Amino acid sequence: MGKGMEFTRYTSKSAVFAAACFLWAALGLATFPAIFPALGAEEKPPALGLPIRCRPGKDCWLVNFVDVDLSPGRRDYACRKRSYDGHKGTDIAIRDLAVMAKGVDVVASAPGIVKALRDGMKDVDFTLPGSGSVEGRECGNGLVLVHGGGWETQYCHMRRGSLAVKKGERVERGQKLGLVGHSGRAQFPHVHLAVRLGKRVIDPFAGVGRQRQCGLGVAPLWRKDALSWLKGETTALYNAGFATGRLSARAARRGDFSAPIMSRTAPAMVLWVDMFWPRAGDILSLKITAPNGQAVVERSSTVDKTQARRFVFAGKKRKARSLLPGTYRGDITLVRDKGGAKEKIISIVREVEVR
Repeated sequence: MGKGMEFTRYTSKSAVFAAACFLWAALGLATFPAIFPALGAEEKPPALGLPIRCRPGKDCWLVNFVDVDLSPGRRDYACRKRSYDGHKGTDIAIRDLAVMAKGVDVVASAPGIVKALRDGMKDVDFTLPGSGSVEGRECGNGLVLVHGGGWETQYCHMRRGSLAVKKGERVERGQKLGLVGHSGRAQFPHVHLAVRLGKRVIDPFAGVGRQRQCGLGVAPLWRKDALSWLKGETTALYNAGFATGRLSARAARRGDFSAPIMSRTAPAMVLWVDMFWPRAGDILSLKITAPNGQAVVERSSTVDKTQARRFVFAGKKRKARSLLPGTYRGDITLVRDKGGAKEKIISIVREVEVR
């Protein structure tokens, strides 16, 4: 899908898929009615499965929803702010770039025919070269499937060189389309699934014919098995580990701090965690326990604002000649106020062996 054929823009709600018209003209209007039935055709919307092959909540996480607020600002289907202004799809993320390099499949959410595709863009955080580097190609490497009745789905940010289908090919639900990547307007490896009916962006949680402003629609597009996970808790402690000194979120998100062994002469011991959607008021606790049962580090802090992602660490410099050998345990806990009662909603454990 070359420049000019990209028809999902993330940065402007007023842009009504102008580039789509370019593609339609290139295809020839004479063929258009046969491929895209008129809006209102009596054909059921596609029943959507997950667009990624993973274990939800274990090695993939729901991050962003469609922004249903047509004015400046953001609002997801549940009237929360788990999106960003102008976002037109559902984002499901994987852990880090190291996992991306191993390969995670993007799969078809519903049966369809490949309408258009693009490959060849680099997998890189677009904020490094600047947003101009992806202008008009915000989707990155990806493709569009048509499903009949004017329905189509678009899959974005796929890994360069990974597309496994061809234009005009028919695919089945669950068939591999390529791999999760980091191309286009993306700051982390994930798949972005957009759904459209003609030129309209459709939130798959709301569906069509929605009768209330907040909550699921009367007929969401997700299949029951997918929806059972997708409508759950989006706050997640999705990545964590130990480091030996100064660290950055960017390095952790590359997968640099995943070694299970640490030297006894390491200059410091640091426990870190990366989170999706912690809420303002949540209490985050990090604790490192030595092999002898003594606490090396204990730190608690209150989250000051709701964020899509938050990176936190706590540690201590080595003062002795060497660290005590053995297994060190890192406990990370998130507590939330629910109706006046503090409730632990997430707790994870990481270990490192000191030799």
